[in-house]
Amino acid sequence: MPWRMPAETAPHERTWMAFPRVGFTLGDTEADRAEGYAAWTAVARAVAEFEPVSMLVDPTETARARDLLGSGVEQHETPVDEFWMRDHGPTFVVDDDRPGVLGAVDWIFNGWGAPDWADWRLSAEHARLVAAHVGAELVSSMLVNEGGGIHVDGAGTVLLTETVQLDARRNPFADRARVEAEMLRTIGADTAIWLPRGLTRDYDEFGTNGHVDIVATFAAPGRVLLHAQPDPAHPDHAVMPEIRAALEAATDAAGRRLEIVDLPGPAQLRDDEGFVDFSYVNHLVVNGGVIACGFGDPVADDRARGILADAYPGRRIVTVDARPLFARGGGIHCITQQQPALPSPSPSPSPSPVDSPNSADAAPAGPALPGDSTRRAAETER
Repeated sequence: MPWRMPAETAPHERTWMAFPRVGFTLGDTEADRAEGYAAWTAVARAVAEFEPVSMLVDPTETARARDLLGSGVEQHETPVDEFWMRDHGPTFVVDDDRPGVLGAVDWIFNGWGAPDWADWRLSAEHARLVAAHVGAELVSSMLVNEGGGIHVDGAGTVLLTETVQLDARRNPFADRARVEAEMLRTIGADTAIWLPRGLTRDYDEFGTNGHVDIVATFAAPGRVLLHAQPDPAHPDHAVMPEIRAALEAATDAAGRRLEIVDLPGPAQLRDDEGFVDFSYVNHLVVNGGVIACGFGDPVADDRARGILADAYPGRRIVTVDARPLFARGGGIHCITQQQPALPSPSPSPSPSPVDSPNSADAAPAGPALPGDSTRRAAETER
């Protein structure tokens, strides 16, 4: 059966996210944690203006999630450690020969190369659990990969980076041919465009080693939005010509040369940790809109909105402050994962309301995800 990952611009059934929980990523102080919760909440509410949002919530965060998210976001209790849903959630695919069938690729997730600081045992199960919940056929893969490490045009082309899929900490025995064969089998991409690397900040201790979704994305088949760093004082000013050269030399699955549209970053070059990787490329396309990263730079934010409006005609551009997300290691695209709409009704079960006598504004919640013994036990005790 030929699986195919639709373009992000294709219609969505919903967007999946995971709610933050106390730990290393969220921050050490109460102020840090409050900032993180608010950042994830702001993205969820922005997406919910356009399409349904389903949020995985750790049992320890249920009350907080209800209070912050309100009634507009469906919640599912399941154990959570990491909460970058793009990376450890399923990569949804469709089968054009079976129009009503949804697939979910379950990559091996090892916390972006098994760093000492990452906890991923729980989040590594999320793809399988979400797939079962929505009735998707599981497409298991032996490739260590993350959703932020790929971008597709929906028509047979995938963007990859050599420092992710060929990372020895992820896939020590992989080569291009093996990775490309797995991309064809799992997401239907018969043409891979390999970028040599990612942005500079992504190679520090807490980076992903070069995710493509902060560097380049397809606005449409044959058209790529590419991060640009015009300031020579930033090391990415020297990095981007190498990446651009790889795109200029490539052809897509249809044999076309790519049209490359620059998406310049904001003026800020550094934060307390060093050179930033602030990138407007890390946006999410939703039904009728685009959720864009903002960086507190009115000129650059407005310029990015204009470029995105031209790239995605007919969609409303909504900007959300992404600085708290980037301070924790990613952006808007990194914390979201779209589920494509199917031509026939989705097999997803209907949500049932949360039993919450103390809050009239409690968020609706679908049934507990498969394997969620914590939620089932709580319901038994009520």
